[in-house]
Amino acid sequence: METVTLDAVDRGLVHALQIDGRASFRTVAEVLGVSENTVARRYRRLRSAGVLRVVGVVNGVALGHSSWALRLQCTPDAAGAVAAALAARPDTSYVHLLSGGTEISCNVQSPSAAERDALLLHKLPRTSRVTAVSAHLLLRATALPAAWPGAAWLSEEQAGRLRPAPVAAVSEPVALDDQDRVVLELLARDGRAGYRELAAAAGSADSTVKRRLDALRRSGVLGYALDLSPAALGFPTEARLWMSVRPSGLLQVAQAMAGHPEVCFAALCTGPSNLVAAVNCRDAEDLCRYLTERVAALDAVRSVETAPVIRTLKRTGTAGIPASR
Repeated sequence: METVTLDAVDRGLVHALQIDGRASFRTVAEVLGVSENTVARRYRRLRSAGVLRVVGVVNGVALGHSSWALRLQCTPDAAGAVAAALAARPDTSYVHLLSGGTEISCNVQSPSAAERDALLLHKLPRTSRVTAVSAHLLLRATALPAAWPGAAWLSEEQAGRLRPAPVAAVSEPVALDDQDRVVLELLARDGRAGYRELAAAAGSADSTVKRRLDALRRSGVLGYALDLSPAALGFPTEARLWMSVRPSGLLQVAQAMAGHPEVCFAALCTGPSNLVAAVNCRDAEDLCRYLTERVAALDAVRSVETAPVIRTLKRTGTAGIPASR
C-alpha cells in the first residue's frame, strides 16, 4: 500500500462509502459539495494506491450460517503460511497475525455443521505446525466495523442523505441460487462492480440483477463494507481483546464497549472468554489509556487478554486488494 495523506475531500469520501459503499459518485459529490469527476478521480486514486476498496459482504446469519472466531497457535516458521491459507478461503474474514507472530485470529462463517467440522476437526488439526486451535461461537455482536466512528467525518445532515433504506426483518433464512452466488463472488472482489458486468457474469439482464441485489440488501443478506486499514485514518495500533465478564453484566459491558470510539467490533461468544473485541488506537499509549481507563471502569470485567495485531492478511471480501478498475 502506498503512503497517501488524506485531505478533507478524501475523508468525506471515506465516510460516505462507509455509510453506503454503492452510493453513486454523483450523490457523494452533491453531499461533499464537489464535482462528480473529483469524487471519481479521488476514489480511483485511493483504490489504485491500495488504501481502500468497497466489497460486497454476505451476512451469513441471514442465510442460517454460524459465525465463529478462531484462535490458532503455530510454530514460528509456519504462522505466516497458515494465515495466508486461511485468508484465501472464501468463508474467512479479518485474518490477523497477533502478538509475537505465532498466533492467528480470524472469523469464519460456516454454512453447515459438516463444513465447520471439516475445518475445525480435520483440516486444521492435521496441520502439524498448528499447535493449538480454539473456536468461539459468536452469539451476538454489539459493534461492527461498518459503524466504527473512527472513519466519521461528515455532519449528521450529510450522513443522513447517504444512509440506505433500513434492513427488513426476515423470519427465515434466505435461499441463494447459482446466479446469486456468481454475482456475490464478484461483489466480494469489487463491491462497486457495474450491473452490466454482474449481469454478463450471471447470464442475466441488468435490470434483473439490480432487482435481486436490491432485494438481498433489503433482507439483510447483502451489505457493502469499506475495506480500509485504520492506519490510513491515523489509528495504526490494533489489538484483539479476549475478555472474561461476569455473566450478569455481560450484555451491559458489551453494549458499553459498543459506545467506545476505539471499538470497531464487539461480540458475546462461547468459551473461557465470553466477550471478544477489536480496538483501533493511535499508538501504544492510547491503547494503554483505553485499557486502564475505559475497560478498567467496567466493574463486571474479570480479566482481559490483549493481543496486538502485528500483520493483517485479510479484512473483508476476498484476500488482497486487486488492481484498480
